[in-house]
Amino acid sequence: MRDLCAALIQLGSGADPVPSLARAAELTREALAHGAELVVLPENFWAVAPPGLDRRPWAVDLSALGPGGDLHGEPPPVLRPFLSLSREYPAAVIILGGLPELPPAGGEGKFYNTLVAVFGGRVVAVYRKIHRFDATLPDGSRASESDVILAGETPHVLAAPFGKIGLSICYDLRFPELYRALSAAGAEILVVPSAFTLLTGIDHWEPLLRARAIENQAYVLAPAQYGPHGHGRHSFGHSLAVDPWGAVIAQVSRGEGLALTWLRADLLQRVRSDLPALTHRRLHGVTPAEVVTLSAEETPA
Repeated sequence: MRDLCAALIQLGSGADPVPSLARAAELTREALAHGAELVVLPENFWAVAPPGLDRRPWAVDLSALGPGGDLHGEPPPVLRPFLSLSREYPAAVIILGGLPELPPAGGEGKFYNTLVAVFGGRVVAVYRKIHRFDATLPDGSRASESDVILAGETPHVLAAPFGKIGLSICYDLRFPELYRALSAAGAEILVVPSAFTLLTGIDHWEPLLRARAIENQAYVLAPAQYGPHGHGRHSFGHSLAVDPWGAVIAQVSRGEGLALTWLRADLLQRVRSDLPALTHRRLHGVTPAEVVTLSAEETPA
């Protein structure tokens, strides 16, 4: 890993994807203009879908991705502005924290909740959320993500020119074995784009993020949805960046916005050298993570 500037985007996405995508693109452009080499958007950046929303017009088909990450034909609306920004800022990695992806035939009307990373105007990594949020909240309301979302199966690490990024989405945060798999594959930065609920976020959000940073001795970048979304959903916000020692180094205030933070390679190296806990592990057997290598030479001219 080398030093880099990273950005967290915090959104209050509504039920209508059109203004939600416009606001997400606006803040992404602002982050890139301020020099961010890594920009991470929250889960559901495209919209926080109300019950019954037809996701099909907004879902992406990634089955036909070319070997270089090129999409055939016109890019889908949920990707189009970010691929354009990626071509304009070809040295930056933009991580879209969770969008609906069409499954192969036989998906029974469900979708994947998929993280997509773009670089140089191309799709360079895809991660399908493994853990689905099915829970009864403290106020008695029920979340059943598995009603509409299929489970992914494979952890992924993106080896970018500036460092290795472990990919995850929201509820994944509660499953440390995933992050062990990412760490074992060399992850130095863990991204956790989220839409944590208000009631769970109050008590669990920051402790879980700091724990994942400490136990894996890695930077954690966790952009989040914020506030009421207009149909009974209320997200906690408090987008955070945490360093490998577990200290919060950046946080977005209330409302929509962004935070820029500097990720220092010397701190990562010092933490891992002074307290080499990752080399002391004796229990193994986690699911291996696939690594997608992205070289600086692939940047378009």
